[in-house]
Amino acid sequence: MRLAKAACAILLPALLALLLSAGPAAAAAAASGSDLSLAWGIPFVGLLGSIALMPLLAGHVWHDHYGKIAAGWGLLLVVPFAVVFGPGRAADEVWHIVLQEFIPFIALLLALYVTGGGVLLKGSLVGTPLTNVALLALGTVIASVMGTTGASMLLIRPVLRANAFRQRKTHTFVFFIFLVSNIGGSLTPLGDPPLYLGFLKGVSFFWTTTHLFSEFLFCAVLLLAVYYVLDSIAWAKEKAHAPAPGAREPLGLEGTVNLWLIGVVVLMVLLQGAWQPGEVTIFGQQIGIERLVGIAVFLAVTFASVRLTAPALREANGFAWGAIIEVAKLFAAIFVTMAPVLAILRAGTDGAAAPLVALTTGPTGEPIPWVFFWMSGALSSFLDNAPTYLVFFNLAGGDPGLLMTEGALTLAAISCGAVFMGANSYIGNAPNFMVKAIVEENGERMPSFFGYCAWALVFLIPLFILVTLIFFI
Repeated sequence: MRLAKAACAILLPALLALLLSAGPAAAAAAASGSDLSLAWGIPFVGLLGSIALMPLLAGHVWHDHYGKIAAGWGLLLVVPFAVVFGPGRAADEVWHIVLQEFIPFIALLLALYVTGGGVLLKGSLVGTPLTNVALLALGTVIASVMGTTGASMLLIRPVLRANAFRQRKTHTFVFFIFLVSNIGGSLTPLGDPPLYLGFLKGVSFFWTTTHLFSEFLFCAVLLLAVYYVLDSIAWAKEKAHAPAPGAREPLGLEGTVNLWLIGVVVLMVLLQGAWQPGEVTIFGQQIGIERLVGIAVFLAVTFASVRLTAPALREANGFAWGAIIEVAKLFAAIFVTMAPVLAILRAGTDGAAAPLVALTTGPTGEPIPWVFFWMSGALSSFLDNAPTYLVFFNLAGGDPGLLMTEGALTLAAISCGAVFMGANSYIGNAPNFMVKAIVEENGERMPSFFGYCAWALVFLIPLFILVTLIFFI
């Protein structure tokens, strides 16, 4: 029953969007972006403002009605769009967002959330600085194998339990997002959606492993070192509160069937890049068969995980549905409202953002890697980093063969910007918001939207300036 209710809550935004967008199959062509003004980005800015400000100014209203508020901003875009451009084009846009982007996105996220929440690391992990660094380092390494979402869902609860007795621990969760939920996913297409889209476009599977390794290692080692110093200072002030050694239980792992299920998810993601048997038309949209199979597999994995994992284990793991429901509702609205912003960017020099796009090339038309790094990163901080990556991939020429060779520095800059700077805000990458929701669900405090951005400003922006000077100039 709980699974059914959760599934309804997760899929309801998509189903409502489908019903609202019902129209002829031969809907008008998707917006090119060249005929859109920057004013169409107002609902997206309004939604971001609501996410950032309402928990601070009207917390009770936000927590009780965030889904309705997010849906309201979505309607504030869709209804005027239908009036100006016609219901056919509006319907086509919403169908495209829901079928091509949101449902595949939330199905994958749901599978990783449920399977990760079914693995229980038992025993007494005491959140000393060395233990915490080891957990963050482990998550950073495995994120490129099982994805930033999978690694985050697998390790955030052990980190929460290990630090339950700690009084000063907010920094641990923030650095967890920096490292495990973002930077750790930079070495393979499995790690983060932007790199997976690059793989689908023709970038070799191990290209990122070889060309982003130095940047990854530099960021990971520096952030882990800074974290160790911060946590050591905090630990020195509260060491006396640590559990006595005699009270500690040996470590053990339960729910290991979920590790196999996570493996199925990873293999299915990889298969979608290698197996493309054709397309089918659904509600006027051409959808790859491999994508439909992927959605079916992800839902089957979710169901299998629920059936094969004892409820008592999930309860011991602090598993609840609230976090994934919150992510589903908010990201449904984010996907809809950010669509015109991305369309304007895709229009390049023909769109309203032409002056911004012009900054990416020099006087003779050559790409400027450090500008690509900061522009793809800055937009990935607040827009979904996967389509943002594609925008700049295409602005750089869109030829994977050329970008992997002569344009390698530019492609590395785009890849690092999209992956690394997704850590700059809670909405830069989906695992960020999920980690925040899970931590708060377990009764711990997390920084506000602006508070988190302040952490990023202090610790990440100086790091990215160093990355620019060392690797992209």
